[in-house]
Amino acid sequence: MRRTGPSLAFVTLLMTDLDNTLIDRDAGFRTGLLALLADRGAPAGHADWIMAVDDRGYTPRPVVAEAILDRLDLGLGEGDLIQALLRCSQDNARLAPETAAALDRARAAGHRVVIVTNGPVANQTAKIRNAGLDRHVDAAIVSEAVGADKPEPAIFHAAAAAVDGSLEDAWMIGDRDDADILGAHRLGVPSVWLHLGREWARADYRPTHTAGSIVEAIDHVVNA
Repeated sequence: MRRTGPSLAFVTLLMTDLDNTLIDRDAGFRTGLLALLADRGAPAGHADWIMAVDDRGYTPRPVVAEAILDRLDLGLGEGDLIQALLRCSQDNARLAPETAAALDRARAAGHRVVIVTNGPVANQTAKIRNAGLDRHVDAAIVSEAVGADKPEPAIFHAAAAAVDGSLEDAWMIGDRDDADILGAHRLGVPSVWLHLGREWARADYRPTHTAGSIVEAIDHVVNA
């Protein structure tokens, strides 16, 4: 996804992660998972261990499906279960109004906002579309399309190129120390880490700023 606009001689680039940053991916997945379990006649109590296996979406879907099939009979084959798991997060992707407003403020202040996300194109773009994020950002870069995952430099360079921007005047916002913040650190790009109730555990590098919410993170960049 790329949106064209007026050519600017000076573009401030605001890159941001998608899952558990712009949207609460885990909450959406749990909502879909509970509906799936109910639809297949399985107890809701299974949601907790499935969420643990899911590991915030970082466990490959076939691995999650296999773990479920080993313990539950949902009446679905592996392929159908994988698709159902994908829909759990896709169909329940929600953009909070306050997040949309913060994105709009950033763009009004002259920032080009680009989503930088790891994952398959179909899955990530479905979440972006269903959440309505495409109306509040300038572009979205998905790792599968680029052939590089965060923290690899290529995906960040692709984000800058998508809006004719530069990493020399950029920020990165995200919740993953080993993807979002590490990638920014390696490129010398300032970053905001969403702590989500966690303590920073790395000693070899740190984020430029830590925030408790995506709105706080965006507003920090706008006011920096």
